[in-house]
Amino acid sequence: MELSHPSPDHGPSRRSALGFLGAVPLVAGGLPAAQETADLSSGSGRIPKDLRPGGAFDRHIKELADKDQFSGTVMIAHRGRQVLARAYGWADKEGKIPNRIDTVYALASSSKPFTGLALVQLAQRGKLRFYDLVSKHLDGLPAAMAERITVHHLLTHTSGLGDARRPGEQPPPEKIHNSYEEQMEDFWANLKTFELEFAPGTKKAYSSMGYTLLGELVAKVSGQSFQDYVRQNIFIPAGMKDSAYYDRRQWLADRRIAHPYMYQKDGSRIDAVRNLDKGSVYGDAGQGSNSARGWMGTGGGNGFSTAPDLVRFAVALQSGKLTARPYTELYVNGKISAKPLKEGTPGSSLRGESFQAYGPVAATYNNQRIITHGGGAGGISTSWSVYLDLDWTAVILSNYDLQSIEPIIDLERRLIAGT
Repeated sequence: MELSHPSPDHGPSRRSALGFLGAVPLVAGGLPAAQETADLSSGSGRIPKDLRPGGAFDRHIKELADKDQFSGTVMIAHRGRQVLARAYGWADKEGKIPNRIDTVYALASSSKPFTGLALVQLAQRGKLRFYDLVSKHLDGLPAAMAERITVHHLLTHTSGLGDARRPGEQPPPEKIHNSYEEQMEDFWANLKTFELEFAPGTKKAYSSMGYTLLGELVAKVSGQSFQDYVRQNIFIPAGMKDSAYYDRRQWLADRRIAHPYMYQKDGSRIDAVRNLDKGSVYGDAGQGSNSARGWMGTGGGNGFSTAPDLVRFAVALQSGKLTARPYTELYVNGKISAKPLKEGTPGSSLRGESFQAYGPVAATYNNQRIITHGGGAGGISTSWSVYLDLDWTAVILSNYDLQSIEPIIDLERRLIAGT
């Protein structure tokens, strides 16, 4: 993905993440919006005009929203302080509830890095090692998996598990789960029908099932549910007061939580939480996947968060609130080469490489380091990125389908890390 930007406006980098230098002087919550705008635009020269209110980024989001091509919340922060925050569209059309800056969104796979961080924390505490076979801690794995798959393999998507079923076997009809216990019983039953696509450690294949298995590992090793572990050890220490793994009942009842609007083949958008019988347009005849059919998010995805909370997460991670420095470095450093990022427009010198870290994607973009993760499901499109060398955080949360945020991410990258 791309980015174009004026390095003279940034000033010297504090290299606040992996170089740390010990200082992140801002509290996790940042400043009130009005104070932030004053502080960040009053002649310091550090904030590019295209990222400020009324700048190119702001105008681009509004243009998309005006065409009904974007619904959601966008936040750009520098050194933990909000530079730009915008919300467009409806969180709940039926209830006439608009999206707000603090609206809670289902993250889909953008919450996988919380799973990875939970495992890193448990390793720091001596509860497990990355080279441990998963079967050392978890019973019930098929023999081929139990004898070969390590924690490291699952974290880096190199377990061979993937998300495919046995050749020639049809996927079961989508089931609506009405309890977490039922949901996980089906997970374990489905896991036993899978075959390894390749020998662990020899290739990379993205695996939501592998991360769901990691969530089960967190629960077993910590002695509490995966969701409670993340809340107590990541969300609360980071000051992420609105983040949680909400269940479907809460998704329907809580007015703070956005409903996903899935695009259908007839051009309409329907509420995924209120229409569990309908699915993503990308499925057969519009009856594909619908993440609201699951009762609650797992290690594989669909935690819930807000844009301000994800900025707080970035600050807490870089300031050492969540892990000791060596383990933060283990968390964010790339382990396995992954698909390269876009290289920008034709003739551009922007280059992107990406690697799988222990949860996030660890990218180098135009010689700058980024950790990032995106998520997509029917009516859910999310992305957060932490620019480690430049002290920026960008969060894009949408309750429309995936294609709605791709142009926004491209512009974000150009404006923050481009030259």
